[in-house]
Amino acid sequence: MCVDLVLFPLDTVKTRLQSPQGFSKSGGFRGIYAGVPSTAVGSFPNAAAFFVTYETVKCLFHFGPSPYLSPLTHMAAASFGEVVACLIRVPSEVIKQRAQVSPSSTTYQVFASTLRQEGIRGLYRGYKSTVLREIPFSLVQFPLWEFLKDLWSWKQRRPLDSWQSAVCGAFAGGLAAAVTTPLDVAKTRIMLAKAGSSTASGNVLLALGDVWRTRGFTGLFAGIVPRITAISLGGFIFLGAYDKVRSLLMGRNHTEPQRP
Repeated sequence: MCVDLVLFPLDTVKTRLQSPQGFSKSGGFRGIYAGVPSTAVGSFPNAAAFFVTYETVKCLFHFGPSPYLSPLTHMAAASFGEVVACLIRVPSEVIKQRAQVSPSSTTYQVFASTLRQEGIRGLYRGYKSTVLREIPFSLVQFPLWEFLKDLWSWKQRRPLDSWQSAVCGAFAGGLAAAVTTPLDVAKTRIMLAKAGSSTASGNVLLALGDVWRTRGFTGLFAGIVPRITAISLGGFIFLGAYDKVRSLLMGRNHTEPQRP
């Protein structure tokens, strides 16, 4: 929750850069915390759902000490985690993004309007596109994060400190954010599209094609700078803190690190 709330202005800037009406017409730098109640409500259960699933699947799919199968375990665990977490994340994201591009409306007004016009289905518009964004993101971020931690730990021949795990998380998150930005743009367009429009149908390729026709290659990577910045900083704080708390709760392994 701390990460989401502290870095929320960067997320607002990113959403407005990606919106169909453009940055200025979406509010510019006005109302930079528009939609923050939706994030505050959804942040905790979203993160909890992801990591409960992630750690459970890691245990279920554990293939022993083989370092070659570890990335597959982390990929599978992250993918399952995202599918479950998106059940909570998507409604929160829909309301948040619509409030971000309509700073004159309150979060409750946006929520009520969405339910009135589209019902519960409106809250889950963009579920498929969000999953299609989050799974590739996690397939890059979490195996890379785990690999970098193992490599650094092996190099220094002792378990990592929390700040070192945080650095690995920042690098992994930033790289994953960069390569998945076009999918994030498509997800934003789908969530913000008018009900009944072709983009609102949830077709990611259709959304990407529309962005390509109207804004070209640069449109596919709109908002990449605030996205990388927010996710890198968020990865540093979030994954570093998560690793620290996890080690305190479960007990840090002091055996000699294995080569990744």
